[in-house]
Amino acid sequence: MGSSLSAERAVVDIGRRLHERGMVAGTDGNVSVRLDDDRIMVTPSGLAKGRLADNDMVIVDVNGKLLQGNGSPSSEVAMHLCVYRSRPEIRACVHSHAPYATAFAVAGIQPGDDVLPEVVVAVGRVPLTEYAPPGTEAVRRSIEPHLESCNAMLMRNHGLLTIGRSLEEAYCRHELVEHYLKILFLARQLGNVEAIPSDDFERLENIRRKLDEVRNEKT
Repeated sequence: MGSSLSAERAVVDIGRRLHERGMVAGTDGNVSVRLDDDRIMVTPSGLAKGRLADNDMVIVDVNGKLLQGNGSPSSEVAMHLCVYRSRPEIRACVHSHAPYATAFAVAGIQPGDDVLPEVVVAVGRVPLTEYAPPGTEAVRRSIEPHLESCNAMLMRNHGLLTIGRSLEEAYCRHELVEHYLKILFLARQLGNVEAIPSDDFERLENIRRKLDEVRNEKT
């Protein structure tokens, strides 16, 4: 990610983009970046993500101990740390209460993974997790079964979590999933959702796997 200063500016930018696109309200959501093997930068608890400043960020170690910053780390920091422990190649996490994604999570509907080619290639399956009270250890347990193979998760009655090898990748996946679920919502109103033909779905999945292999080698 480079210096902690560049990481701070990148997180501030992502917070602003989440707010501008209506994916967070008030102090909703949290964003983190892995600075190195021992340090994680995370947004602070209780501050609006659309109005963050560089010096608002906090840095914790891999166990969640505060190393730097005046505020407290996000109450969901354990969720972020779980991601980084499970997926060494992952460098960033984005969590919000994006309206369409959260609507699916509240309704208990897992979206199909064979509808939009762009989602198949850039994200993959988007599972619906078991319910877990926010800010508790149960959140970690709810995402763990999906972490090995998934880059985005709908957290039941909670919101959307996306991860990536960079902050930009994690955010782009976030925006793409929200856009996909808006399209899926509208298609359901029209009365029908067509799946990608099975042979092309397999082709698209193979593209994602190959891209992941190449990008992971570069991480």
